[in-house]
Amino acid sequence: MTPTLLRRGLVALGGAFAMSSKSRTQGGDTVAHIDFETATIGTLPPGVTSALTGSGVPGAWAVLEDATAPAGSKVLAQTSTDKTDYRFPLAIFDAPVASDIDVAMRFKPVSGEIDRAAGIAVRLKDRNNYYVVRANALEDNVRLYRMVGSQRSQFAGSSAKVPSDKWQELRLTARGSRFEVFLEGRSLFSATDTAFTSAGRLALWTKADSVTYFDDLRIQAF
Repeated sequence: MTPTLLRRGLVALGGAFAMSSKSRTQGGDTVAHIDFETATIGTLPPGVTSALTGSGVPGAWAVLEDATAPAGSKVLAQTSTDKTDYRFPLAIFDAPVASDIDVAMRFKPVSGEIDRAAGIAVRLKDRNNYYVVRANALEDNVRLYRMVGSQRSQFAGSSAKVPSDKWQELRLTARGSRFEVFLEGRSLFSATDTAFTSAGRLALWTKADSVTYFDDLRIQAF
């Protein structure tokens, strides 16, 4: 993907989707900063598609008000509480981004009895094929998975405190076959994998009955 097309894709993640967005070039890299301040309460923002990996009912994604939101007063939330264990709701941003990216987002685990998870999916080909890094407030760990043909396989992970009902930052960098995962600015682990190498889409991700809020998404394309 050329820098021009990539820049258009990152800008589209905000401007064309009725969300706030700032895009700039830093050291030759394209950077986008997205929040949901101009989105309509109670709806899924235009340009974002709800999808599901696994089984169970579809996710319930919508923009909500939250006075504690880190980038204003609105967040994108997944609120369905279906307890199906192998159930992974996705909010997929339609604009493609590069394969080599640095993406960070703020999340707040609100509730969940089976899981209380928040994730970022990258290099997404479709709802059944992608990488995902996820933090879990019930298990106090962060793990990195490949999802191939809807079958999930962990290839890296680490224990880490993930508080409930608190905003925190999860970050993933992907360069070629190398991945590095950060929580609250601290590097937790790195790993390599070659299942997906091409550019794809980006998605927010939850599991089972996780009710999770998302905000303040930042994307840098290398």
